[in-house]
Amino acid sequence: MSATAPAQATITYDGKTAILPVLTGTLGPQVADIRRLQGELGLFTYDPAYGTTSACESKITYIDGDEGVLLHRGYPIDQLAEGAGFLEVAYLLLNGELPTAAQNAEFETQIKQHTMLHEQLRHFFNGFRRDAHPMAIMCGTVGALSAFYHDHLDTSDPKQREISAMRLIAKVPTLAAWAYKYTMGFPFTYPRNDLGYAENFLHMMFAMPSEDYTVSPVLARAMDRILILHADHEQNASTSTVRLAGSTGANPFACIAAGIAALWGPAHGGANEAVLKMLAEIGTKENIPDFVAKVKDKNSGVKLMGFGHRVYKNFDPRAKIMQQTCHEVLRELGITDEPMLDLAVELERIALEDPYFVQRKLYPNVDFYSGIILKAMGIPTSMFTVLFAVARTVGWISQWKEMIEEPGMRIGRPRQLYTGAPKRDLVPLAAR
Repeated sequence: MSATAPAQATITYDGKTAILPVLTGTLGPQVADIRRLQGELGLFTYDPAYGTTSACESKITYIDGDEGVLLHRGYPIDQLAEGAGFLEVAYLLLNGELPTAAQNAEFETQIKQHTMLHEQLRHFFNGFRRDAHPMAIMCGTVGALSAFYHDHLDTSDPKQREISAMRLIAKVPTLAAWAYKYTMGFPFTYPRNDLGYAENFLHMMFAMPSEDYTVSPVLARAMDRILILHADHEQNASTSTVRLAGSTGANPFACIAAGIAALWGPAHGGANEAVLKMLAEIGTKENIPDFVAKVKDKNSGVKLMGFGHRVYKNFDPRAKIMQQTCHEVLRELGITDEPMLDLAVELERIALEDPYFVQRKLYPNVDFYSGIILKAMGIPTSMFTVLFAVARTVGWISQWKEMIEEPGMRIGRPRQLYTGAPKRDLVPLAAR
């Protein structure tokens, strides 16, 4: 039996023909390898926002937006959120397999050994205004880690890459909690190694030296689940930023700081905050029909936040888990009558029954309920994107590590379609 010939794509332009290999991944659409295109036909491709371009090969995360599928190393996100802890997922993203019990215990111990910050980093916070946005503080302090932990910044050394990854996963929650404490004017709370990852984070956020504070297991599990649901999401804007920065050989702390800066954009990391703002503007369930009518009016400028997704054209697989978690948190906190939740449920019901939204596949996404959860837990809206960064750090560093370890890695260098002035001669100032 003869072997099947490899798939190819043929492009003919200006009397010349290029034959391009077609690559097949484990899952997803086939990909035409266009690297020969410029050399053979003198053409570049034009793909604004890289919507149909594969910029890298990756084994970490797979998304099927049409079917509402999100897999981490092959495992469905709902199974991971229900049956694993955040550090198990972190280990999976970094290493490709879920840890054994022994490996998980060792990994947790290694992370706990790095949760403390160099004491001089405390002084960095005093340089920020008290009303500074926590994401501004995160950009500055995460980048500054490279000034204190420069002993393991040789990215060509696997052991040093591993230690830098551990440090980031361990220290970013401490920085995040301290950013919150600083903006609130509260004293910093140091990490405790007798607590789990999410439990320790909540303790650093809310514990005060004036009284004992015990983290609710329900809230700790909810936070753990939120972190899992946001841990990685393929080649989004912030992940692509981390990879592009990393391709220059920049140290991992600088790369993650770049990712945090990209995440800060409201179109990327600020969606759950926008959902709360939208619900507050709607006010009551009676105002929903009026609001929906404005959403349908393309001239009104009113948008339905928390519905639809750039990638998912079906249900966001994370949304159902977040909805369940929302009810668990409100029940734990004794919030039986939450007007904003009632408003969200009614808005969801109306939108899912309205042909306008159904035809456009505008289904609830992960942000629709996460903002309500965080608000109920006492986390201010200015911290929502910071929480996102705490979770996504593990995805960023996993993607960075994968890229660094790729044979023949090259610096990222997108091309452009130039539409500016043609070549022209300088006219002396006196003659202009």
